[in-house]
Amino acid sequence: MKNVTVQGAPAIYKAEPGILRDLPEMLENQAFSKAGIIHGEQSWKAAQPYFPKLTMPVQLEAYAGECSHKEVMRLSEALRGCDVLISIGGGKVLDLGKACADQLDIPAVLIPTLASNCAPWTPLSVFYDDEGNFEEYIIYPRSTWMLLVEPDLLVRAPEPYLRAGIGDTLAKWYEADVLTRSLASKPISVDIALHAARLCRDVLIQDGREAVEAVRQQAVIPAFMRVAETIIMAGGMVGGYGDSYGRIAGAHSIHNGLTKVPETHHFLHGEKVAYGILVQLALEGRFDEIEALTPYYQEMDLPVTLDDFNLTNKAEAISITAEHALKPGESIRLMNVMDAAQVEEAMTKIENG
Repeated sequence: MKNVTVQGAPAIYKAEPGILRDLPEMLENQAFSKAGIIHGEQSWKAAQPYFPKLTMPVQLEAYAGECSHKEVMRLSEALRGCDVLISIGGGKVLDLGKACADQLDIPAVLIPTLASNCAPWTPLSVFYDDEGNFEEYIIYPRSTWMLLVEPDLLVRAPEPYLRAGIGDTLAKWYEADVLTRSLASKPISVDIALHAARLCRDVLIQDGREAVEAVRQQAVIPAFMRVAETIIMAGGMVGGYGDSYGRIAGAHSIHNGLTKVPETHHFLHGEKVAYGILVQLALEGRFDEIEALTPYYQEMDLPVTLDDFNLTNKAEAISITAEHALKPGESIRLMNVMDAAQVEEAMTKIENG
C-alpha cells in the first residue's frame, strides 16, 4: 500500500457560542500586524453580528464567486502585506483562504458560515473554472492554523446547505470503505480514518432529521452540534488521517462529471455527491444498500435519481457525466472502473429503479 501522510487537524479548533469574541486576543497573542479578510457577500452579512472589532489594521476582500486559480492569484496579490488571513464563508471561500494563505506563506484562520462540507478542516482546496466546472484539488503542506466555529452562525444558515453537508459527509464512509476494503493490513492512521468515516454515517443517519429541524427552529441543540461537528470535524478527519485511503472514490468522480452538465450548476456540491454515492453503490452491485438509503434520502430531500436535478435530457446527462467521471486522474479509477460504459450502465439502473 501507499505511504500515508497524516494531516489530522488544524492547529487550533474551537466550537462554542461566542467564540469569535476571543479572536482579537488570539491574534494579539501572536503579534500579527495586519489581517486580510476574504468573504462572500452573504457570508459577511451573516457573520457581522458575531464578528468582533479587531485591534489591528484590516483589509477586506470579497471573492468573485468561484475558487479558481485566477481568483487565488487576484486575491493573493491584493492581500500582499498581510501577515494573517481570515476567511469567512462557505466551502469555496474557505478553500480560497487556504490557497491564498499558502501562496502568501501566512497563517490561515477559517470561520465557516455553513455546515455544508469538511472544507474548514481539510488542508486542501477544490478548484473550479469560472463557469463552475471542476478542475482539480490541491493538498497543502501545512494545515490550517485556526478554525473557529460559532454554532449560532451555522444554525441560521439556509437549510439546504445543511442537507447538502449531510449528503457530502455520508460519502466519507462509502468512499473510505471501498478504498480500504481490499487492504490486508491497515496502519493505525487508516483505522482512525475508518472509525471517523463510520461515525459520519452513524451520526448523520441517527441525528440528521433532528438537526434539520433545529435549523428550521434556529435552535442550537445537541443533535445539531453533533451533525455540524460530524460534517466539519469527523468528515475532515477521514482524509486527514487516511490520506489517499480516506479522501475520494466513486461518489466524488460522479459529482465532478455532473458539474459538466450545465443544468446541475445551481445544485449544491453535497447534493451531487449524495447522488454519486448511489452510482458508486450501483457500480459495486450493492443495490440492497441503495434500497436501504433511499427512504433517508427522500426524507432529507437528497437526489435519488436524475429526475431530482430537473434535467431535460437524461440520456445526454448520463453520457456527459460518465465521460468526465472517467477522465485520467479521477478517483473512480481507484475502484478499477475504467470504462465509461460501466458508469452509464450503473446510472441507467438507478434511473430504472
